Amino acid sequence: MTHNESIVVRNLRPRDLDAVIEVDSRNAGRRRTEYFKVKLAQAIADTGIQVSLAAERDGRLVGFLLARVYYGEFGSAEKAAVLDTIGVHPDQQGQGVGVALLRQLRQNLMALGIQKLQTQVRWEDPALLAFFHRSGFRPAARIDLDLDLAAAQVADDRREAQRELAGT
Repeated sequence: MTHNESIVVRNLRPRDLDAVIEVDSRNAGRRRTEYFKVKLAQAIADTGIQVSLAAERDGRLVGFLLARVYYGEFGSAEKAAVLDTIGVHPDQQGQGVGVALLRQLRQNLMALGIQKLQTQVRWEDPALLAFFHRSGFRPAARIDLDLDLAAAQVADDRREAQRELAGT
C-alpha cells in the first residue's frame, strides 16, 4: 500500500478551523487565527465551487489547501483558480499528502472548466518551491508588484515639500 492510499481528501468544513490553524502554525511558527477564520468562512460560503480541501489520515486532518476561482481578473477574460494556502503537518510531509490535495484540486477545477491554477511562493522557501516545481508549476509570464504604502506616502510628502520650497 502506498502512502496516498491511506489519505482521504474531502471538502473543508467549519469544524476543521482549529486543525487547520494548528497545522499552519507548526509550519509558519505563528498562529494566523483571524486569517484562517476569514478564509475558511469564505471557502465554505462558496458552496457551489468546492476548491478548498482537507486531507485526513486515520481520521486526523494532516493537510489542507485553500483556493478560489476567478472569472476574469487582472485584465484577463480567462477563468483561473488561485491557490492561497497549502499546509501539511510536519510529521506528514514527504508522504503524499500535498500531492493528494493538489491532485483532487486539479480534478475539481477541471470539472469546472478551469485550465489554470496560480499561486505565489516566497523565494526564501526552497522546500515549497521544489514541491510546486515537482507538481508542474512554472514561473508565470506576469510580474507581481508590491507597494509599501508608508514609504510611498513619505516619498509623496518629500516631493510636495520640495515643490513648496522651490515655489517660494
